[in-house]
Amino acid sequence: MAPCGNRSDGTTEFVLAGFPNLNSTGVELFSMFCLIYLLTLTGNMLIVGVVGADHRLQTPMYFFLGNLSCLEILITSVIIPKMLSNFLSKQHTISFAACIAQFYFYFFLGASEFLLLAVMSVDRYLAICRPLHYPLLMSGAVCFRVALACWVGGLLPVLGPTVAVALLPFCKQGAVVQHFFCDSGPLLHLACTNTKKLEEADFVLAFLVIVSSLAITAASYGQIVVAVLRIPSASGRHKAFSTCTSHLMVVTLFYGSAIFLYVRPSQSGSVGANWSVTVITTFVTPLLNPFIYALRNDRVKEALKDVFRKVVAELSANSFLSESLRKKTVSRE
Repeated sequence: MAPCGNRSDGTTEFVLAGFPNLNSTGVELFSMFCLIYLLTLTGNMLIVGVVGADHRLQTPMYFFLGNLSCLEILITSVIIPKMLSNFLSKQHTISFAACIAQFYFYFFLGASEFLLLAVMSVDRYLAICRPLHYPLLMSGAVCFRVALACWVGGLLPVLGPTVAVALLPFCKQGAVVQHFFCDSGPLLHLACTNTKKLEEADFVLAFLVIVSSLAITAASYGQIVVAVLRIPSASGRHKAFSTCTSHLMVVTLFYGSAIFLYVRPSQSGSVGANWSVTVITTFVTPLLNPFIYALRNDRVKEALKDVFRKVVAELSANSFLSESLRKKTVSRE
C-alpha cells in the first residue's frame, strides 16, 4: 500500500458529513455529545476501578464486566473526540490514514465486544446450571485466557477487510463520507470500483462474528430459563434471573442494532439509515452500560458506596492535616 500522502488516486483526506438531518448548531451538538462522552467515560471508568479495587467483585462475572467497560471506553474514544473537533471546525475533514485507523479500531473493538458478550452469557449459564463445577471451569487463569481470546479474536479477523478498504481507489480528493465516522457502508459507497466481492466478504465475516455469538448467547439463556423455571421457590427464581437481566438488556440493544447495520449482503446502498441506528451502539449502549449494571446490582452499588466513603474520608483527613500544619506554622511565627 502506498503512503497516504502519495496514493495513486490522490486521496489524502475525506470529509465527514456528520448529522445532516439535525438543525442544531455545532456548539449545541458539541455540548450534547461532550456531555455524553464524559458521562460514558466516568461511568465505565468507575466500573473498571471498583471491580479492580473491591475484593467482593473479584469473580468471573465482574472480571468480564470490567473488560466490557474497557471496550466501551475505547469504542467511544475512537469516534467521539474526532466528531467533537469537527463540530467546532468548518472543514470537517479526516485524513485518509486516520479514517482507515478509525475503521479498523471500531470494527476490532466491536467484534471483541460481541465475543465478550457471548462469553458473559456462557459464564452465567455455568454459574446457574453448573454451580458445583463453576469454580473449576471458570478459574482465574481460565477467565484471563478467555478474555484475551476475545480481544485477539476481534483484532485479527478485521485486519484483512481493513487492508482491502485501504487499497480501494476512491473517486475524488475530499469525498464526503455520509456518516459521522468512517463506517464500512459509506466508505464502500465512495469507491470507484465494484465492491461487491468485498461487501460479500464483509457480510460473511459479520455473520460469523455477530450471528455465531448471538447463537451462543441465545443457547446459554435458553438453558438458564429452563433451569430457573425448575427452581421451586419464587425467591430463588428471582435471584437467579436478577443476575442475568442486566446482561440481557445490553445484549438486546447491541445485537439488534448491529444485525440491522452489518448482517446484510449490501452495505454501500444503505448509507442514509446507517447513522441513526449506529447512534445506539456508539453512544446509547456505552452510556447505559454502567447504569444498567450498577443500578441493578447490589454488590456493585455497595462497592461504589464504599469507594466514595473512602475518598471522602481521605479528603477529610488530608484537609484536617493541612489545617493542623497551617495552625502550627502560624503559632511558630
